Amino acid sequence: MDHAQLVAHAEKFLGAWNSQDVEAVVACYTDDVVYRDPNTRGEVRGADGMRRYLSKLFAAWRMTWALREGYPLKDRDGAAILWHATFRKEGGEQVVEADGMDLVLMRGDRVERNEVYFDRAVLAPLVTG
Repeated sequence: MDHAQLVAHAEKFLGAWNSQDVEAVVACYTDDVVYRDPNTRGEVRGADGMRRYLSKLFAAWRMTWALREGYPLKDRDGAAILWHATFRKEGGEQVVEADGMDLVLMRGDRVERNEVYFDRAVLAPLVTG
């Protein structure tokens, strides 16, 4: 994957997440995806697992994601994606911002593994206030 392909995939991927449309996001992943983020308490596996996770996530949170930088992996299709995000609880007004990174492994034009890294302590004002 060259840098132009990486940016195109990242923009499509983040655009799906920004839509908060469960099926649009699931369509970015393989049917046997393995997904993990600081909120999952372990791995989410498969398209149905992603649907369940995303349905709960999108019902509770309003989020936006913007690409900051992307670095293709050397020996396989995938990338490290650096992003900037905003988070707001559904029905709330306060917004917090965070920077983070996704490790994304691709199979064809879909994501087969996605590991998300950010300090979820930034969410504390939204969940304790």
